[in-house]
Amino acid sequence: MGGRTSSDVSVKVWRPHSDESRIPKTIGLHSDYVKCLATPGSHADWVASGGLDHKIRIWDLYGAGEKLCIDGGEDDGNAKGSVYALSVKGSVMASGGPESVVRLWDPNSGKRITKFVGHTDNIRDILINHDSDTVITASSDQTVKVWSITAGRCMYTLNIHTDSVWSLYSDHSRLSVLYSGDRSGLVAKTDLRGSSDWDEGLSFAVAQEHDGVNKVIAAGEHIWTATSSSSINRWKDPSNNAEIQIPEQIQQHQRWSMASRSKLSTLPSPTNDSGFAKTKIPLNCVLHFPRNPIYSNQNQLDVDAATMYSGVSTKIMSEAIAEQELGPVLSYHELPDETIEGQHGLIKHIMLNDKRRVLTLDTAGEVMMWDLLKCTPVQSFGKRHLEDVALEVNTLESVANWCGVDTRTGRLACVLEENYCFDAEAYADELILDNATEFKDDQRVNLGKWILRYLFARLINEEIARDEIFRKRLTGNLRRSNTTHRAISPPPVSMPSTTKPKLWLHDQVEDGSMITPRAVNGNLQAAVTPGIDVATPHPTTSNHHIQSQNHVQVGADEGSKLEKKSSHQSQRKSSTDKPRDYFSTGPNAQVSPDNYARPSTPGEDTSEASTQSPVDVDKDEKPREGTLLFGKRFRMNFPKKLGRTSVEAKPMVVDEKTEESDRSDDKEEKVVEDNFYGVIQKMRYEYEEKLQAESSQPLVQGICPSLPNETPLLTPPPSTTIIIQEDQPDSGGIADLYRGTVDSTGRDADLIEKAGPMWLGDLLLRNQTPPKDIAKVAFALLPYQDLLPNIASSEGARLNANRMLRAKKILFYVAERLEPPHELQGPDSLKPEEYLELYCQNQLVSPTTTLATLKAYVWKTVGDVVLYYKSNGKKPWLEKKPALEQAHESPVDNDNIPPI
Repeated sequence: MGGRTSSDVSVKVWRPHSDESRIPKTIGLHSDYVKCLATPGSHADWVASGGLDHKIRIWDLYGAGEKLCIDGGEDDGNAKGSVYALSVKGSVMASGGPESVVRLWDPNSGKRITKFVGHTDNIRDILINHDSDTVITASSDQTVKVWSITAGRCMYTLNIHTDSVWSLYSDHSRLSVLYSGDRSGLVAKTDLRGSSDWDEGLSFAVAQEHDGVNKVIAAGEHIWTATSSSSINRWKDPSNNAEIQIPEQIQQHQRWSMASRSKLSTLPSPTNDSGFAKTKIPLNCVLHFPRNPIYSNQNQLDVDAATMYSGVSTKIMSEAIAEQELGPVLSYHELPDETIEGQHGLIKHIMLNDKRRVLTLDTAGEVMMWDLLKCTPVQSFGKRHLEDVALEVNTLESVANWCGVDTRTGRLACVLEENYCFDAEAYADELILDNATEFKDDQRVNLGKWILRYLFARLINEEIARDEIFRKRLTGNLRRSNTTHRAISPPPVSMPSTTKPKLWLHDQVEDGSMITPRAVNGNLQAAVTPGIDVATPHPTTSNHHIQSQNHVQVGADEGSKLEKKSSHQSQRKSSTDKPRDYFSTGPNAQVSPDNYARPSTPGEDTSEASTQSPVDVDKDEKPREGTLLFGKRFRMNFPKKLGRTSVEAKPMVVDEKTEESDRSDDKEEKVVEDNFYGVIQKMRYEYEEKLQAESSQPLVQGICPSLPNETPLLTPPPSTTIIIQEDQPDSGGIADLYRGTVDSTGRDADLIEKAGPMWLGDLLLRNQTPPKDIAKVAFALLPYQDLLPNIASSEGARLNANRMLRAKKILFYVAERLEPPHELQGPDSLKPEEYLELYCQNQLVSPTTTLATLKAYVWKTVGDVVLYYKSNGKKPWLEKKPALEQAHESPVDNDNIPPI
């Protein structure tokens, strides 16, 4: 079992040897970052955590929640009450932080026992001995202090570090062997076994890391160190019976001071009890000299030699050492004995303008380009400056932000939230796809919808399989119920005519009767190919949300006629539908190159125009009633950061609209959960209603995911991590609700149904995105130097259009008003972009440039964009022709032009 501190305010339990899911379990939450953990022993059933919220919380390891909460700052009212260090042993718990005070607590009652004052900077680590009477603390003031709980004061200060001390470790019951690591990377060992005073202990430098030592532990014959690097180093632990190696100059001084040098020359080599030579610590490695040191060639003298030594005091030896120029401190080991290599962590990133690629810089200085949709690195640029590479590969285009990118954990994480993850689109003909897919002309692909579709592809397959089982079981239960009902029914003559609607449906299907049945929710369902069929809408959802296999909703692309789809949906049109065109006209405004300077609002609604200038479609797109928006956040961690507001999930009530039928008016309110599973519940309720209304008709599958011609096939790596998180304003942080991989989403269907938001279910199972206003750009369209006729309507030249509208569609709009339709649609006709040009700020605009890019990189100022159109000479007669008076009557199939 293991624990973890984190920056997502959660405390998690990892059980690597458990047969249960490998996903860690969250046992508690703080209201700010968690900085430390402590447990009284390996067999304890609780763990204590401290964080930046000034709280010490004790959690049950088996899911019982919080057992105790202690204010880490106590009653001092100190603003620096954050808890950075925590330790528990027996009935004593010690805490420390930036206020430089060590506090002792009773972990059972939460009452303070005492406090120690003496450090002058942040307390970074704490140890308590087995008898709970001694506390050792490490501080950023470069000292290690030893405190006596019995005496209530500091007993000794160890000054062996020259930088902030970050980590302490000891597995000795009396803390007689102590390991410490500091910010400079120095790892020191202090040994005072056999001594009663810390002055008699020996401290020396064991190893030197390249970065600050965040954690040091000793196990067996080795020391393990962890730093900000992703690698972990193992060092050989010097013998516990180590002794200082005396320099030759001092040994000569010893021999000269002795009465008999002949005996000293034949002294045996020092050995330990097992017969092996003792470890000799070079003098340059020593950080603290013992008051009564044991030196090499001194402790193995025979009785006579010892008698001679009695005449040469230890003081003489210490003075001789002090007189030596020892130089800088050296570590006992130059290199680690073994290294567990980690990957180079990412430390910096730049999102490129296309919002599909990211440049990253790792700790080794290597620059890498990542594809956010493929979830893989696509190109390495070696060790270069990140900004230099960005200038080389970046493009001049403006795409809406659809995700957040984070490298704080050392890995690339992509964060998607409901309120903006569907804002960005890309033209299909500009995408580099691995699989050939046919698209409509100028079709756009929604980036957030695209990646989510294939991150959860296995979940969709699992839900389709479950849906098939449910529909079969539901149909079977109804048939058995009908059979039982007929078996116990009285003779037919005494039955009321409640089955008449079924006979009508049967007659109409079989013999083409003139009687027209009324389908559920007003929609006549037709049997289509199983697999991906009609997505039955919520009872309160209008018909335009229904999609079938034969009619796929294409991303809002505009242009000339789109190919008509023959389906029951495309044939069913609302009586309120109005013709639509590429742009929407603004309010009455006469625009000219001289007076066009008034700023305007791109999304401004307009009244119906008398010309063919398009109708603003914003008013046709209204949010669905009963739709509840969430704040859930999805986080993708690419292989070698989704949240909802912290309100209690309440069941949603599905309002059943009473149809004008013979069914009972007393409708029971049906409750669905406010999560991913709620979408499944609504579909199942609809199945039941359909069976009650049309029991003879087969149930059509309600799950209708997007098809490849709308979201082209993606194959993200199976090991890509998926995290569903939840914003928790009350606790001040983010909590993980689900953690898995692309490969595990199918197996984790039950977990995702509980943790996932409802809008994710609507997207994956119904191919529906949350309603949102379309971002538009306002612009004016004028003839260049009046060489061509002015096509402005009586309302002016001001227009509104989707920010992703390409320049070639604007040229098509111009061409429609300059030429008759038959000249544009002929087999040998030139495309408008082949004989017309568009200018902005005296720059020729590429036909594939979008309005958003024009406004950001060419127009570069406030107010409406001003565009000029002119002929390139391939059709010189256009300059002599007036604008078509009946241009608004051009026979464009507006019903097939998607909203702009």
